[in-house]
Amino acid sequence: MSSDLVPLIPKVSIARRAGAFCIDGIAVWIPSLILATNPIAQTILFILLWMILRVPAVRKNQGQSLGRWALDMKIADTRFQRIPGVQELCKREALLGFCAALAFAGVGGLTSSNAGVLLLMLPLAIDCSVAFTDTARFPQAFHDRLGETIVIGARRGYSLDIKVRRLLDQVQTNVRR
Repeated sequence: MSSDLVPLIPKVSIARRAGAFCIDGIAVWIPSLILATNPIAQTILFILLWMILRVPAVRKNQGQSLGRWALDMKIADTRFQRIPGVQELCKREALLGFCAALAFAGVGGLTSSNAGVLLLMLPLAIDCSVAFTDTARFPQAFHDRLGETIVIGARRGYSLDIKVRRLLDQVQTNVRR
C-alpha cells in the first residue's frame, strides 16, 4: 500500500541528457576559446567555467544548469531525490568536466591534420557508455554513479526540445503544401 503513495519521478532519455550536455558545453567552450589563447589555458578555463556553471549555479537554481533548464530536467540525489550537496556535485562535475574539456579540445583540433585528436573524445565516450548499458529505471553514467546522482524530469524549464519539435513539424507541414 505504501508503494502507491510514492510519487512517480519522470524519466529523462539519454538523448535529452546529451542535448543538455551540449548546451552546457557550448556555453562554456565559446568563452574559453575567446578568453584564452593557447590550448592549455583554454582547457583550464573550460574546467573552471564548467565547475562554476555546474556546481554553484546548479545548487542555486534548484538542480538545473543552463542546458538542463532549457530541456526541463534537473539533477537529484539518488537516496533522497533532492538537490545533491556540494561534495556530490563536485565529484560528479570534476570527472565530467575533465572528460568534456578533453572532448571539446578534440573538437577544436579537428581542423588540424592530426586525426589523433579524436582520441580525446574517448574518455567522455567511456564515461557515458555506462548509461547505455544500465538497465535501471534511471540509467546512470559513471559520473552519476560517482556522485550518487540521477537526472530526472522537471516541470520548471524552457522546454526547448518541445518548441524545436513543434517548429520542425510546422516547417514540414508548410513544405508539403
